[in-house]
Amino acid sequence: MSEGISNVRILIVDDEPAMHESYRQVFGPRKGGNASALNAMAAELFGDDDAVPEPADDAIDFQCAHFNQGLDAVEAIKDSLETGKRFSVAFIDVRMPPGIDGKETARRIRALDPDINLVIVTGYSDFSPLDISRAAGPVDKIFYIAKPFQAEEVIQTATALAHRWEADAKLRNAIALLEEQKLELAANESRAVHMANHDSLTDAPNRLAFLHMLGKAVKGEQCFAMAMMDLDRFKIVNDTLGHLAGDELIRMVCEILRQQVPANGFVARLGGDEFAMLYPVTGEDEATMIAERMLKAVSISFKVFGHSVQGGASVGLMVVQPRTIHDPIDVMRRADLALNEAKHNGRGIVRLFDEVMDESIRFRRQIEGGLSEAIAKGELKLVFQPIVGRDALEITGFEALIRWCSPEYGMVSPGMFIPIAEESNLIHELGDWVIDQAVETLKTWPGQYVSVNFSPRQFRRHNFVGHVMERVANAGVEPGRFQIEITETAIFDDVERAADTLFKLRQMGFRIALDDFGTGYSSLYNIRRFALDCLKIDRSFVDGMGRERESAAIVHSIIHLGRALGMEVVAEGVETETQLQSLRVAGCSHLQGYYLARPMDAEDALVLAQRGYIGDAEAVEVELGNGTRG
Repeated sequence: MSEGISNVRILIVDDEPAMHESYRQVFGPRKGGNASALNAMAAELFGDDDAVPEPADDAIDFQCAHFNQGLDAVEAIKDSLETGKRFSVAFIDVRMPPGIDGKETARRIRALDPDINLVIVTGYSDFSPLDISRAAGPVDKIFYIAKPFQAEEVIQTATALAHRWEADAKLRNAIALLEEQKLELAANESRAVHMANHDSLTDAPNRLAFLHMLGKAVKGEQCFAMAMMDLDRFKIVNDTLGHLAGDELIRMVCEILRQQVPANGFVARLGGDEFAMLYPVTGEDEATMIAERMLKAVSISFKVFGHSVQGGASVGLMVVQPRTIHDPIDVMRRADLALNEAKHNGRGIVRLFDEVMDESIRFRRQIEGGLSEAIAKGELKLVFQPIVGRDALEITGFEALIRWCSPEYGMVSPGMFIPIAEESNLIHELGDWVIDQAVETLKTWPGQYVSVNFSPRQFRRHNFVGHVMERVANAGVEPGRFQIEITETAIFDDVERAADTLFKLRQMGFRIALDDFGTGYSSLYNIRRFALDCLKIDRSFVDGMGRERESAAIVHSIIHLGRALGMEVVAEGVETETQLQSLRVAGCSHLQGYYLARPMDAEDALVLAQRGYIGDAEAVEVELGNGTRG
């Protein structure tokens, strides 16, 4: 049963005084009531037995406003809208000479208040119901009572329509609230995209945005230069004048570089006192001349909070001809090698990249050759990090992470060998090995899923869906226990193809997670298009929750977005008790990070999976984090 309505405003328009007296008797104080009769009337009016819940009682206080002419009633509607004391039902006589008739009265009332229910009361009308509906529709808000009427008929109609008006009002409020939340999500998305691609100190593009622009440049048809600049003796400024002075110097240098970079150039702050510039050139001579001009512009005496600070910097330069280098990371690496050379040769100079600087190229080739044999030699292994539920910290899954212990090079970072594998066909061989190892380990767990990362090149592989399905099915594993983790980069290049691929994977039962969410270029529209089970909040936002209001706002927005779309939300990089509790309060459904458990061998993961939750150590020792990522 719904709660009873305390009072209802009724508008009565009729030119006959006797009719007004009849209405006063109908809507005056009543004893007892007939709730069942009212409910039956509601069902008859709306054609649905459940259209209006049975009221708790009949004690409704009808507040009636009586008017003899339509113009006065229209003015009353205007006043009700201004004061907020709106009418839920209007009883209107059709024939009301002189003045406007009932049809025109109904039309004007409807034009002012689209939500009011109109009841046409007449013994004879010059207009058909169709005429009135056209003038004052919609038809589902117009009802008819013939004169002379029965008191019970009027009171039942008024009660039923009052309940309906109240239900409509609640629905309108709910829709308005959803629209506000939609606008708020869109605003937060815009802020999140800006924050993800801009440096908070200078508001210049950051490393992520720079890599995006660099990626476009290497695919282009124009010669360009990448300059990487590092301020000389910047640590002295921080140590002697403080970090606020250091921050101010960073802002001043950034503004100078923006002014000095050529037209169509691009300036980004990569972090700390390091900047990167992209600009079109005709060759090495022009690139060097422009870099030296920018270096000279920042090698001046700055006035920082009343203190004189002598500026200076070193620059590494890499010039790229069209279609010669396809990897933006490689361009940046070479510019960084040139920057190191500039520092080692006295600072305050520009150094152009030369192949002799690139000792790492040989090492890179050695790594590539060693990786091709690592699988056969058993040098690779998977470790597993638990993904836990918010409330009881129950273990719902594990993320599989690859490790390479080379007898020749020791522990090789995935950040080093994965990009090398990505550049060659080794990524597919490596990816197949990861799938096979992950599902074999998964089969020993009581019910958790395994989450496996796939690179953009793997995701774009021909017949990716069939390939993954075949390997998982051959292992006898249900697709619902295998989660495919992809980044926004993997799906952003070709949204249509990505949406189709993800849809097919979901149809087959696989779980889909979008990794590092918030750091890329996804829009709310694209997120709605993709068949996703889970959003993984990037660790950079989790790390910044306690220091930056913006990071906390982004985390909350992602959580609300995931819940609104029916997705799980996993916060990565949980490293402190404070972060854990803040994410729990925010409503994040799942958590992952060193504070809960570090990545572990398959044997330890099995013991933890069988136990089913993160808690006091029993059979397996789960190492808790200490606030570092060690």
